[in-house]
Amino acid sequence: MAVTGGTVDMKTAVGFPFPQGCTVEGQTANFSVAVPEGQTCELIIYKKGARASAFSQEMPYSDVAGNLHFLSVVLEQPEDYEYCYKIGGKIVPDPYGKAFSGREHWSVSKGKEKRKLRTRIVTDTFDWGKSQFPHLKKEDVIAYSIHVRGFTKHSSSGVAHKGTFDGVTEKLPYLQKLGINQIHLMPVYEFDENQRHVNYWGYGKAYFFAPKASYAAGDPVNEMKSLVRQMHLAGIEVILEMPFTEGTTFSLILDCLRYWVMQYHVDGFIVNPYICNPDELAKDPVLAKSKILKKEDGFQNVMRRFLKGDEGMIRDVICQLKNQDTQLYNYIASHNGFTLCDVVSYDGKHNEANGENNLDGPDYNYSWNCGAEGNSRKKAVNELRKNQIFNAFFLLLFAQGMPCILSGDEFMNTQKGNNNAYCQDNLISWLDWNQLSRQEELYTFVCRLIALRKACMKQIAKKSEDTMGRSGIPQISYHGEDAWQMPAGRASRQLGVFYHEECTEKDFYIAYNMHWLSHSFALPSLPKGMEWVCIAGTKEGVLDEKEAVPVKDKKVQLEERTIKVFVGRQAKE
Repeated sequence: MAVTGGTVDMKTAVGFPFPQGCTVEGQTANFSVAVPEGQTCELIIYKKGARASAFSQEMPYSDVAGNLHFLSVVLEQPEDYEYCYKIGGKIVPDPYGKAFSGREHWSVSKGKEKRKLRTRIVTDTFDWGKSQFPHLKKEDVIAYSIHVRGFTKHSSSGVAHKGTFDGVTEKLPYLQKLGINQIHLMPVYEFDENQRHVNYWGYGKAYFFAPKASYAAGDPVNEMKSLVRQMHLAGIEVILEMPFTEGTTFSLILDCLRYWVMQYHVDGFIVNPYICNPDELAKDPVLAKSKILKKEDGFQNVMRRFLKGDEGMIRDVICQLKNQDTQLYNYIASHNGFTLCDVVSYDGKHNEANGENNLDGPDYNYSWNCGAEGNSRKKAVNELRKNQIFNAFFLLLFAQGMPCILSGDEFMNTQKGNNNAYCQDNLISWLDWNQLSRQEELYTFVCRLIALRKACMKQIAKKSEDTMGRSGIPQISYHGEDAWQMPAGRASRQLGVFYHEECTEKDFYIAYNMHWLSHSFALPSLPKGMEWVCIAGTKEGVLDEKEAVPVKDKKVQLEERTIKVFVGRQAKE
């Protein structure tokens, strides 16, 4: 039937209840929304950008579809229209909306009139070209955590479209050079940043199906898809952080994640296990090949304590080094807490700029300032901090679990001691890319250490201390200063880890000395004709084959707070 509900005549039909939201087939747009029992729902359609509605009509429902109201409308150019619902006398956007108008500009000030939020009608015309899901094995992943706005918003970022999806795409050559093959994006859905304090991170109530309009230089839908396409063409996976909010129904969560996989080709999600069960999500056939991850601070807290020299940490360190939980990923710093630079620069949090009297943010950071709080001109302090950051990357990249680097840690990005920068849309949170040239030594070290991990992890990623080779040597064994003897005392801060590969020349031994005194380590004996060679260390960096030095003695000396990596190879004449 034809209905005049404003200024335009439109043909309508009863439509269908699933899927929820707006679905376009040709010139027909189907609308479906859940409405509280006993309330009516009116569909209001606008020409894009127009103040007055072009059409409105009450949406019918059917007892067989519960509380869903649905209606189909024929539109000559569906993408030229926007819509809202009027439910219980209140005009609201579509909770299943795929894109929105009214939030194209980040953080509209209170003095300006905000445009009313409307749901855009989205048609799928994107060309994915030859891009494919990388489907990386977990042991091959090197992840990198990014806040889309903060990653390139700083004037030093060198990109044309600062603070956007395109800005992240422009940094693709940088990610490739670093060695990253998976990016974790903090919330990219349509959240409202205009809160009492700016909601910079994006947590809280939101429209979870739609990419954030103010994160786009142009159209957010196509720009987000373009980001994923370009990452996939480079072999890089895209993981979205989707924490949802308490009370979000499991059906909406499932519909949302399916949508991001099918429409945006994302490779997985980081979810809040207290909101939704990752095991249940993984059972869904659409999500069967997606990576469903959850975040835990266990690795971070243990390794920070080990790094600064706490006693009694060896058994916990061993547990974290061999953790192969497929839903967890390892990190030593994340957006929620200190950056890695701040972990070695501050004993306490400095959140005064947040306006909460420094009462917000975690009180326990397991950090150590290396002798001076904050920025220091003391050479000894700065050398020790650099040394500790090198150690932190060794701890992260040579654990068996999947590592994730906080963006900017590879060039000592700092938040000036702020460990809860949720409201800091400014220089505190934006990456200062000037640091990259100032910290070239660290950046080069991280690049080479990532490459070394990729070369080594095929031998050590899946090994187990419970699996023995024909030689009777376990695939993984743990040692103290003496070979084959576990550190026994609480005061021990030394650990050796032996990764044994049966019938190959790929035995690895990693010696960790987190004590403030030097210690000697006895290396396990190798078969006749083999020798240990140091290939990387805190002081040495990552060595190439010509630089690698054979170990002539049965014991090696490790200076205070240092780590060394050894590989077994055929002895040269």
